[in-house]
Amino acid sequence: MIQNRVEQAYREHWARLLALLTGQFRDMDLAEDALQDAFADAVRTWRNDGVPSNPAAWLLTTARRRALDRMRREASNARRMPLLVVDGGEPEMADMSAIPDERLRLIFTCCHPALAQESRVALTLRCVGGLTTPEIARLFLVSETTLAARIGRAKKKIAMAGIPYRVPESGDLATRLDGVLAVVYLIFTQGYANRAELAPEAVRLGRVLAELLPREPEVLGLLALMMLQHARRLARFDDGGALVLLADQDRELWRWNEIADGLAVLNRALAANSLGTYAIQASIAAHHATARQAADTDWERIAVLYAELERLTGSPVVRLNRAAAVAEWQGPGAALNLLAGLDELLPRHHRLPATRAELLSRLGRDTEAVEQYDRALELVGDNSERAFLCGRRDVSARRAAGR
Repeated sequence: MIQNRVEQAYREHWARLLALLTGQFRDMDLAEDALQDAFADAVRTWRNDGVPSNPAAWLLTTARRRALDRMRREASNARRMPLLVVDGGEPEMADMSAIPDERLRLIFTCCHPALAQESRVALTLRCVGGLTTPEIARLFLVSETTLAARIGRAKKKIAMAGIPYRVPESGDLATRLDGVLAVVYLIFTQGYANRAELAPEAVRLGRVLAELLPREPEVLGLLALMMLQHARRLARFDDGGALVLLADQDRELWRWNEIADGLAVLNRALAANSLGTYAIQASIAAHHATARQAADTDWERIAVLYAELERLTGSPVVRLNRAAAVAEWQGPGAALNLLAGLDELLPRHHRLPATRAELLSRLGRDTEAVEQYDRALELVGDNSERAFLCGRRDVSARRAAGR
């Protein structure tokens, strides 16, 4: 069906074409409107004339013409017309080969630090991820109107503030790149937690960055981390949708070919001899991913890596994860000591009381564990995690009651 072919073209070419059009016209709204018109034209034209041999080139040419038509209709933009020279025929292959660089520019534009974090994520998903506004609204659990307004404000700020459509100069790249990587990983973690559609989009964005910045160890580290974690996706929930702990997962469901690919990317990151935060996290994920059985996990090495990560970041969440590793290596008592002082730093984080409850339960202090599980249940938002915590609380409650 033609509709299916157009949808396939949308998935494959939307972000690349939008990047090229935005780079040419320097107007994200104009580029997006013109490209949407081109896809609408494709539904009608391809049904009558057949699918062209090069759908991307056809869409690019049509979108360019649509953009020029829009500009001609807007008197305020008339003075810009002499500055644009657009070939009316098929675009040259040089244009298509320039798209990867244009995509990178678009990512950096969407992730500019002048934009609010939520706007960065939404705009990146829309322009680079190719998700529609209704799709993103469902992922963010907001109305389409709210999401459209959020994206609109971000685009307006880009235009009004004159945010440049370019990859930063080498002197500014490090600070800007950190923001880009943080947004991509935030997209992934949201998908990994409870919005499954987002995780593969984040992995795809990571691949784009790794393709365009192949020697940046933190780019490679982030991509490896996401690939290794995403490879375990089929084992994370049981048939009823309940969360399955890593130790209890059916490792036959892990995508071992994806794990091998992730390890190869990690090796490229480690070859740079610059162990950044994402490369360390990827190394931790690699230790989990290469253990064919839970008993094979090298918890000592994982705990050491978490200690190094905590030294670099000072993050209380990292210490929380470190405590979980120490519990497996040195026992729940040593891990419980690491949680001291975290209540002030993580007052609303459900995983702190949940972790403390688990450690207390393992120490046989079930009454205290129940209290911590109750605290965690007050804070948790995800339904699958809530169900899991309820089950663990019930076990501790029964033991505390002597049943």
